[in-house]
Amino acid sequence: MADDQDHSVADRELTDSWQLLMGLVLDQRWRWSEVAGELGITQAGLRALLAIDPDDPRPMRDLASAMNCDPSYVTAMVDDLEHAGYAVRQPAVNDRRIKTVALTPAGITALRTARDGLLSPPPQLAGLTQRDQRTLARLLREALSPDSSAGPPR
Repeated sequence: MADDQDHSVADRELTDSWQLLMGLVLDQRWRWSEVAGELGITQAGLRALLAIDPDDPRPMRDLASAMNCDPSYVTAMVDDLEHAGYAVRQPAVNDRRIKTVALTPAGITALRTARDGLLSPPPQLAGLTQRDQRTLARLLREALSPDSSAGPPR
């Protein structure tokens, strides 16, 4: 009986922790519109910018798959990036029929700006002590490591 109660308390604590973490992440949604506006692109364009590897141009269909969206939507996203001067479409090296998307030098700078704007810690976490920041980082690394027994649902 005590084990069931301990398990129930642990489940509630984990659920509470998850809800707090998700609340923190969702509270940061405003960053997307702010960063997109700063770069002069749509939020969809920003999503595509973040999906493009600056060192390895990707075919449009791979971007669609990576972003889990329709290829026609990727076309509009890349149009946005091209219009801003951040990306170019070019034929694939091994098959000219396939269009890849590569970042321009301005696009690489924009990608850095986007990552800085979206991935910097929010004040709620930056305000933690260094010890607590290290503990949080360690716990998240452990929970998200490929060796973790927790994996995606099957």
